[in-house]
Amino acid sequence: MRRKSVGPNILFYAGLVVVLLAALNPAFTGQGQSAAKLPKKLSGLKGPFNLAGERAPDVQYYQQEMKLIQLGFDGKRKSVETFKLKLKRVPARLSGQEGDLCTVGEFTIQSGAQPPAQVRELSGWSYVFREMTGAKDEKGQVFGIPHDRFGDLTFSNGRKVPGITGYQIYNSFIDFHSFCDIFARPVEGGVGIQDLKYPGQSLRHAASFTEPPVNLGQALKEGSVFRNGEVRLTFKGLGLMNGLACAIIGYDSGESTLKVIMPGGPGGDIITEGGSEYIGDIYINLDTRWIERVTMDEFVVTETSLPPGMGGQKIQSYTVRHLTIQKISREEFEKKS
Repeated sequence: MRRKSVGPNILFYAGLVVVLLAALNPAFTGQGQSAAKLPKKLSGLKGPFNLAGERAPDVQYYQQEMKLIQLGFDGKRKSVETFKLKLKRVPARLSGQEGDLCTVGEFTIQSGAQPPAQVRELSGWSYVFREMTGAKDEKGQVFGIPHDRFGDLTFSNGRKVPGITGYQIYNSFIDFHSFCDIFARPVEGGVGIQDLKYPGQSLRHAASFTEPPVNLGQALKEGSVFRNGEVRLTFKGLGLMNGLACAIIGYDSGESTLKVIMPGGPGGDIITEGGSEYIGDIYINLDTRWIERVTMDEFVVTETSLPPGMGGQKIQSYTVRHLTIQKISREEFEKKS
């Protein structure tokens, strides 16, 4: 029977198996070979594990929280925004759709110490997430998530959501499916989670050096891209999350780069270029194969070039993103902020 609430307690075994294997077999490298013998009490931890098995046909509820922090190069915090998304996910086998039916409970944004503001057009909005060949559908939409929903958003007080904030809202859904459905699900015709069998293994994921487009409507123009570095997945070990047995998968994007082009009026475009690295852990339920928790920390350094009509300056910035995706109960999903 599934738990009624989510708790923060974690019995963390990450790295335990690797240390034991190294002590028992100095030649162990964790690169796909069979694990060494373990003491009887730990024999169930040695693998192999199937992390890419079919997911259980159960409705899932999640809360994603992302803190967007602007820092000065003196190390002082300049601003912080908190984006919160509640998402219900009904598997295709239950929804009767071509893919999983995803429904937003609510989406809120909090600037500094101000009260959270709801994004009106997203409350109750549903879309179908389909497994696709490649990241884009026939309309050029990443993961098939409709672009038009994010073009004219307003807050609950009637204030219009700025274009760049609309992109950050859209990117919240890209984040969710990137971690839950790209890194944590098998890759057809490429290296992925299906190739991690034993704790200690590490591999280069098929997403390495890919360039997903980041253009969205009129806010970000064609030619805007994010280029992943060498993306690596590491089977860190086993542990408990929400009282359930999980595989702990670490990921690291490597040295990634980005280019964002925004219209700057008659004087030309506003062009931002920079580098990024994002790292974190994914907790995969060994029984259901659903995600119990995701953590992500991203560090971004950019330089923005303004067109002559806007002064022609170059502006440097340092941004940090902290993200968590947490499985929650139905009651928590339905509870309003």
